[in-house]
Amino acid sequence: MHRTRIATLALSLPAIAAAMLPTPALGAPAPQAQAQAPAAAAPVTVARYSFDTGTVGGGKIADRSGRGSALTVRRADGGSIHFNGTTSDKYAAFPAPCASSATSCRRVLLEGTDDADLDPGTRLFRWGATVRVTKAQVTDSSNVMQKGVADTDSQWKMQIGATQGKAQCVVAGTGSATPRVHIVRSTIGIADNKWHTVMCQRSGTSLTVYIDGTARGRVAIPATLSISNSLPLRVGGPNFHTRSDMFHGLLDDVWVRLG
Repeated sequence: MHRTRIATLALSLPAIAAAMLPTPALGAPAPQAQAQAPAAAAPVTVARYSFDTGTVGGGKIADRSGRGSALTVRRADGGSIHFNGTTSDKYAAFPAPCASSATSCRRVLLEGTDDADLDPGTRLFRWGATVRVTKAQVTDSSNVMQKGVADTDSQWKMQIGATQGKAQCVVAGTGSATPRVHIVRSTIGIADNKWHTVMCQRSGTSLTVYIDGTARGRVAIPATLSISNSLPLRVGGPNFHTRSDMFHGLLDDVWVRLG
């Protein structure tokens, strides 16, 4: 195999110890049972793309969650995407960066739909991918996946920074005072030509980035920050502008989860 698949991190909430009730005196009425807190909703994967079957009918990439939409392959200036690996375990290879003097640039992005499951509001929300890039492939901030763009009311995004190759998680939303955009950067770079799992998590007042299962950065965000927009899910780039933060490396196991 060309790589070893790294399992997606499954986070568990810490156990909460039950409060101890005093022992009633002999003959005293039994204490009334404490009200049970409602159980937290189980996490639900609402989109997942493994790339293992490449493109299917109509040149689309199948969703494996059973809830998301297929991704359409969109191209500009002769760009193409390849699905490498073994028969049953493939990954997506995006076009190489263009020379700074190039008048046209081969570009590809994958586009889903405006799915309500991808508009989490203020709920617990996670999105992740497995990536492999070199420093030379990160010419600008490489956008791995996103819904919404910088000038919309709200957005969630994963990208790799151009300067140090650090993974970045970005959220913007309504109900948030200045600054409107919040970014957490990993404490380590990942542009080392090795496979890394990256996960972004928005939970209450925290935005956290995980690298290979370990938290590598956290920033505070408003609990009222609400994420919802009418734009489609995009993987590999934000748009088709000539210089537009396209992703130029290898990508696998893209997923989005509520809860």
